[in-house]
Amino acid sequence: MYHVILAGGSGSRFWPKSRKDTPKQLLKITGEETMIRLTYDRLRKLSAPEKILVVASRELSALIHKDIPEIPQENFIIEPSGKNTAPAIGLAALHIFKRDSDAVMGVYPADHLIVGDENFESVICKAKEMVEKKSTLITIGINPTYPATGYGYIQYDTGKKTDVEGVYKVKTFAEKPERTTAENFLSSGEFLWNAGMFVWKAEIILLEMKTFMCELHDSLDAIYDALDTTQYDTVLDREWELVQAESIDYGILEKAKNVYTIKAEFQWNDLGSWKSLFQVLTNEKKENYYDGDVISVQSENNLVFSPNRLTAVVGVNDMAIVNLDDATLVVPLEKAESVKDVVHMLKTLNKHEYL
Repeated sequence: MYHVILAGGSGSRFWPKSRKDTPKQLLKITGEETMIRLTYDRLRKLSAPEKILVVASRELSALIHKDIPEIPQENFIIEPSGKNTAPAIGLAALHIFKRDSDAVMGVYPADHLIVGDENFESVICKAKEMVEKKSTLITIGINPTYPATGYGYIQYDTGKKTDVEGVYKVKTFAEKPERTTAENFLSSGEFLWNAGMFVWKAEIILLEMKTFMCELHDSLDAIYDALDTTQYDTVLDREWELVQAESIDYGILEKAKNVYTIKAEFQWNDLGSWKSLFQVLTNEKKENYYDGDVISVQSENNLVFSPNRLTAVVGVNDMAIVNLDDATLVVPLEKAESVKDVVHMLKTLNKHEYL
């Protein structure tokens, strides 16, 4: 089995810690290792380094290879620009299919937090068993622990048995819901969080792209013909300009009829914002988390990073404050998703030195 780490994201909601040269996947957010190193170490228990691939830009690939030199250079698949998950997965599938036309591939974000490696391994092995028995697309679902409004959901058929125990037919996908809808999802017992992790045969996902994303498939076909030739980079750049950005969920999974899910019991968090990090660091308790030189007076439920200078907070509640040498962020935890708008504004104002 091959394993693909999608590492092309910018982590804009983690600004100002996450920058162009140090995006979220290369930050040591929860310990002494980078997020992508933690992801690699988890996959290493399932496969040899030769079967672990990374999709990222040329610049990021060099930085990741420095962090994880065990991954062979030829296993870095360069995407000329970010085009969301469907093109990145299609490109990886081409390379894997070229190596082994019957290969199973797993796909994982580079920067998600997972606690419970044994359970993770069990779920991936079960998914592999299923896709080898039947031409299916597996999306890993997380058993929800609270009515989250920041995650997408998977509705699955709890009553219909499949060829592998614990694998269920997917009914529908739901976007990030309102609070009341999320509560209904939770109480129904039919919904899982959509973790953005997938297992399928490389051949099958390429065939699904031929059916539902024919223009992308045409470009992938041209790129495939150029594999292992001196024309590869030229053809890749040319075709990539034609490729439309699209997620694998919208492009394939919401349309295909052979989509199944496995309910995973391991702890999972996409660490998508300062709020989600705060929840992990404090175990969702109403308390402060300070990193650096911080003085707090009559302040509760705050996340403060101030590694190189003293920061004092007085009468401040429910805030994320990140005080770095060249930039400071102050945002209510409930508005943490909007940090990406700051990054967009910096681009608009051509303040690229802060990106």
